[in-house]
Amino acid sequence: MIRISSIVQPFEDAEKIMKSIKIFFPDCEINKLPEKGQFPTKNIECTIHGTSSNLDILLNQIRIQRILDTALDVMTLNSDNDSTYFYISRQAAISGKVSFVVDEGTLGGMIKIDIFGEDVDIWLEQQTWHEGRNEFPRFSGDELAMKRDGEPTEWFDRRGNPTINIDED
Repeated sequence: MIRISSIVQPFEDAEKIMKSIKIFFPDCEINKLPEKGQFPTKNIECTIHGTSSNLDILLNQIRIQRILDTALDVMTLNSDNDSTYFYISRQAAISGKVSFVVDEGTLGGMIKIDIFGEDVDIWLEQQTWHEGRNEFPRFSGDELAMKRDGEPTEWFDRRGNPTINIDED
């Protein structure tokens, strides 16, 4: 199961937020959108949420953007094996791009994606696999993963020498 949610601020247009969600999750049905009011609005901050049946469009865009290793790292950062969650930028999504958010306060807001299922880490490893992993194998939470704050793990030093250990046959 995939649950999609986003916070709607009083000054935001919920319909536009819904559009940004539908870019990657066209089957997502939001339970209730706040009404668009006249200025000054009486709306309060609320969270909209719904479900989707697959990640196909999102995963395809991740492949197109060639950010599969970043996707693996971010998508499994908050995993407990049977569930995980991560955030993407609404502003990037409305343009059809995937931009992962690892800190709070992103301009334009965030879409939270919760994924539930048995061995979700292994499934995400398979979904983000690419040919480069034959040479540099990767798995969820390995020593090559980005740090929790989004800082990269360096694979090469300033002179271009590998800093990771590769088992040679």
